[in-house]
Amino acid sequence: MIPWGGVGCCLSAAALYFLGRRSGRDAEALDSVTRVNQLKDLASLLDTACKVLPLVVSVSGRVGSDTPINCEHSGLRGVIVEETAEQHFLKHNDAGSWVQDSALMLSMSREVPWYLDDGTGRVYVVGARGASGLVLTVATEVFEESGRSLVRGTLDYLQGLKMLGVKRVERVLPTGTSLTVIGEAVKDDVGKIRIQRPHKGAFYVSPKNIDQLILYMGKWATWYKYASYGFSVFGIYLLAKHAVQFILERRRRSDLRKRVLAAAAQQNAEGPNGTAENGAECKRDAQMPDLCVICTEQRYNTVFVSCGHMCCCANCSSRLTNCPLCRRWITQAIKAYRH
Repeated sequence: MIPWGGVGCCLSAAALYFLGRRSGRDAEALDSVTRVNQLKDLASLLDTACKVLPLVVSVSGRVGSDTPINCEHSGLRGVIVEETAEQHFLKHNDAGSWVQDSALMLSMSREVPWYLDDGTGRVYVVGARGASGLVLTVATEVFEESGRSLVRGTLDYLQGLKMLGVKRVERVLPTGTSLTVIGEAVKDDVGKIRIQRPHKGAFYVSPKNIDQLILYMGKWATWYKYASYGFSVFGIYLLAKHAVQFILERRRRSDLRKRVLAAAAQQNAEGPNGTAENGAECKRDAQMPDLCVICTEQRYNTVFVSCGHMCCCANCSSRLTNCPLCRRWITQAIKAYRH
């Protein structure tokens, strides 16, 4: 039998190890990013930077836009707005009970051109919705109870449904939010500077500064490393334990088989009448024939492992799961040839 516990622990350790390596590489990559303290310095930095290699920078500022979105429910002004609507209902399952479930009815997302402003300059951000670390604020969360008619409610009930209502959630990136953006800095034809996803490397839009991001990834890399060590040790212990038990069981069965075969050979060599020393045993065998305790027709010739009893014939032993004498579980039935 395969020790799935040990194999699973070793595979988990390998996965955690690679996750730790990846987090460590991301932390090292962020540590090598060029930090721009003031946005007004970014233009001169782009002019003096190498034109072949991309310039990956870290900039910070407050979110702003010339055409912000006015949120319908909360009244906030933002640059990224996501709206979702989920239908909540009770569903009748096969067991005869009602289980709560939901289904997504609506998912909308809007984004307008926006920038970061630190008071010294502006930098436009492109493709922020696909960046790592972006967190949208929950502006409103409303649950509208179902107000369906009696006829519609009856039809839903016959179909195994009970409508509860609709949950509407509005998430927004408000203007004025302080953010840190890590990405590739480029200058377009009209001279505007924008930050976009680099061809290689991570793209971050986060309320944390770059030092906090490096510290956060370093902690996760350390946690993944120690967790992988723990799973490795425990997995190796389980595999070694299973291997030792397998070897000991194979050795025990081999010794038992040798003893059974030796006993059968000795009994065959002595013959049916026995010797003078075991005359009492022969007398008992003469009074009690060596018949199978199940069918009482054939001679018993099969030894049960692991109890060691021999009381059944081969045909009856093939249909047993427990020893008829001690009721122990039969792991193996060994046929001892008798003449």
